[in-house]
Amino acid sequence: MSTTTLPLFRRAFFDSWRSTVAWAAGLAAATFLYLPLYPSIGGSAQMQDMIDALPAEMTKALNYDQIATGPGYTQATLFGLIGFLLMTIASVGWGAAAVGGDEESGQLELTLAHGVTRVQVVLERALSLFLRVVLLAAFVFVLVRLLNDSAQLNIRPENLFGAAVLFAGLALLSGTAALCAGAVSGRRTFGLAAGAAVGVFGYVFNAVGRQSEDVEWLLDLSPYHWAYGNSPMANGADWAAAGWLWGISAALVAVAAFAVNKRDVGT
Repeated sequence: MSTTTLPLFRRAFFDSWRSTVAWAAGLAAATFLYLPLYPSIGGSAQMQDMIDALPAEMTKALNYDQIATGPGYTQATLFGLIGFLLMTIASVGWGAAAVGGDEESGQLELTLAHGVTRVQVVLERALSLFLRVVLLAAFVFVLVRLLNDSAQLNIRPENLFGAAVLFAGLALLSGTAALCAGAVSGRRTFGLAAGAAVGVFGYVFNAVGRQSEDVEWLLDLSPYHWAYGNSPMANGADWAAAGWLWGISAALVAVAAFAVNKRDVGT
């Protein structure tokens, strides 16, 4: 196994192609469900009346205060809600299984018996996670780009690209948190809990932090707000925020590699 270039990456990536395709299909369904509806509802008086009828707190929590424009509608419905949910679930599931899941099932000890190092296991499986998430984000980018004219979204290509980078970075943060917790604990369940916590609390802190100046400090703790607080679909990406998301993800992978390398595996 060790004589093949990136053997663990290749195995992890190609063995999971069915789940990658399934998540891509889910993202495609969400894209084609929401975006073509915009010409009939976006910017209309009826839509504005519906928004005005909702409690202001709910409108802010769901980012529905943005949906009167094509970029804001895409941001709120796809990138900030259903797409965010699907990408986070996929990334957390992959991350939790990458090391913690294998150790929990006893497969990690068999893998290490084939002459690969513990650090190699973590890094190559993290690379597989990164590539799968990036491919899904790129797929969504292509779909939105294709629908941009017919759905009258009027999204600038450079803004869409920046939003896709943040979209991937946000999902990766949850996924690498799951990978790290699974690697540190040796348990898939702990990985799932950690990854889900990053995604859920990030969303909740953003929703609550937008309600009042008294709790605005929660926004600083929300990766979701780091990614979308600047409304990247309309205003362009906050590249510093993208750097934080991707940088913290890389740091979590490094912690995972260090932890697995220093502790007993399978005990």
